[in-house]
Amino acid sequence: MELASIVKKLNLRVECGKDKLGREVPGGYVGDLLSDVMGNSKEGDLWITRQTHQNIVAVASLKELAGIVLVQGKEPDEDTLEKAIQEGIIILVTELQTFEVTGKLYNLIS
Repeated sequence: MELASIVKKLNLRVECGKDKLGREVPGGYVGDLLSDVMGNSKEGDLWITRQTHQNIVAVASLKELAGIVLVQGKEPDEDTLEKAIQEGIIILVTELQTFEVTGKLYNLIS
């Protein structure tokens, strides 16, 4: 499913990367432990996390993830947003809890 459709259907707020929402999303990954995400996520996954520091951008870039969804209304740190813009990483925000957004994403793309 195209990321733009996911953003619309899940009512996600785009913090950066609005011009890159045409990317296809084959799956998702949920995790807050960076080493876990680095070791187990797949290219193209949409990463759901509550982490907001700039290291999430490095992981998303390294793994070529479709984007990052911050849950519970978490806002990216200012340096995270700057780094994401530089790296071309999409950051999205939802007010939903991790469990809710994960279930809804799963139902959309499975």
